[in-house]
Amino acid sequence: MKKIKSINEFCIMCMKEHEIDLVEKEEENVFKGENVKFPITYKYCSNTDQYSESEEMMNENSLRMKDAYRSKMGLLTSKEIKNIRKKYSISQADLAKIIGLGKKTITRYENHQVQDKAYDRILRKISKDPNWFLELVKESKDELNEKSYNKLIKNGNREYKDKQNEYLIERIEAMYAEFCEEDRGNVELNLDKVVEMVNYLASKIRNLYKVKLMKLLWYSDSIFYKLKNRSISGLVYKALPMGAVPQAYQEILELEGIRYDLHFINGNESYHFLPDKDYQIKNLTDDEIEILDEVINNYGVLQTQTLIDKMHDEVAYKCTNDFCIIDYSHSPEIEI
Repeated sequence: MKKIKSINEFCIMCMKEHEIDLVEKEEENVFKGENVKFPITYKYCSNTDQYSESEEMMNENSLRMKDAYRSKMGLLTSKEIKNIRKKYSISQADLAKIIGLGKKTITRYENHQVQDKAYDRILRKISKDPNWFLELVKESKDELNEKSYNKLIKNGNREYKDKQNEYLIERIEAMYAEFCEEDRGNVELNLDKVVEMVNYLASKIRNLYKVKLMKLLWYSDSIFYKLKNRSISGLVYKALPMGAVPQAYQEILELEGIRYDLHFINGNESYHFLPDKDYQIKNLTDDEIEILDEVINNYGVLQTQTLIDKMHDEVAYKCTNDFCIIDYSHSPEIEI
């Protein structure tokens, strides 16, 4: 038993006004056929050596028991459900609307009614996936008032933006799931290294644009493979008309930590890459940086069209059909 504090009030156990202790102790009870342990708060009267509960305490203690059961069964606790609402600043009634529940159901879930596993999964997905939350809000537009709808869209977009990099990583990894280890140069895809490679190249080459960047990444991975029998990044490259391009390159360029200025030249988009102000080398090894420096010295100084022509002369490119994967096994034939 742990004493929380003492208060002076009229005691209903001894019918006198005196100092009463608020105490907490662990209780064990059976709820829905499960034994659960949980902390419970009582008032303790030293005159009668008895415990009592106010109505407020009874409600709180009951909720603690049910939250202990939820935790044991792998369900969200009442506090965790409240935190989901807090995350999106959504009312109990509006949350119930967007997931198709009665208007008082979320209120009950946050108090004494234990949710079933099906709705628990829905609540968890809403918490984890702001994009799905936005979809639910849009589907429920006619049931929400205009002010609530606009607020929820704004809050959902804010949460989505905060998780955008996580979504990008999941999307890229999903796109790479179909490729075998040989396609990736005998290593797993390492997006942290990819981001560092782009930043390192951008820090050393003043005018680094997208087409040149794609070729320099391929040369870096392929030459390292030639020497070490593995690539640096695990990127998979395809043979496009302008040369080698990594699979999911557009998503990769949007990763957190990759910085570029977007210009329009003759009506065409032009990506000028710059080193991120916070970038640090944490994942690339000394051997990998040495190869990057060699690629910069040999290829980074070339004009873009010259680099494209050189890429087109590589055996690896000539032996690969258009839009097909460039096999790393051709890397030993690169002359440098």
